[in-house]
Amino acid sequence: MKQKKVAIFISGRGSNAQALIEQQNNNSYQVVLVVGSNEKGETPNFCIRHSIPYIVISKENFFKEDFLTNQLEKFQTELICLAGFLWKIPSFLIQKYPNKILNIHPSLLPKYGGKGMYGIKIHEAVIANKEKESGITIHWVNEEYDKGEILFQASIPIEENETPERLSTKILALEHNSYAKVLEHVCSS
Repeated sequence: MKQKKVAIFISGRGSNAQALIEQQNNNSYQVVLVVGSNEKGETPNFCIRHSIPYIVISKENFFKEDFLTNQLEKFQTELICLAGFLWKIPSFLIQKYPNKILNIHPSLLPKYGGKGMYGIKIHEAVIANKEKESGITIHWVNEEYDKGEILFQASIPIEENETPERLSTKILALEHNSYAKVLEHVCSS
């Protein structure tokens, strides 16, 4: 089976990107590029150690069709994984990669999705609303924030006296455990 060439887009620390890279020891996908909205954190050095190009992209260049598509084509990208990437994906990219852009979201969509719902804000809202469970959603990206077709969800119970920080740690572990498995399934289907 031919490996699918995957680009990962990140905005934060990049721990999900690192987990995807570490778990690519299979025949279904190969991470060929990581695109970051900043050069902070360990991910740029992690990519160097794994011989994967890391490109820092400005918001201005991200929304320039020629710049972004040229970078993706240069590495023969077939699929894109958003891993904590916060900018809205431009229409030209969604049209170029229809049902080929995955996103992982730290809630059970459709709850706690949409613009401005990311990171600790989600976990604070889940706890404030006294939810009984939370979890993750992996979905295709479409023109609306967090509204694409859901491929996978996993949940965990909310413990009594849960804090947003503890919940965040649990959700992140669930993301690290699930994203590569879903990506592998998508790439081998």
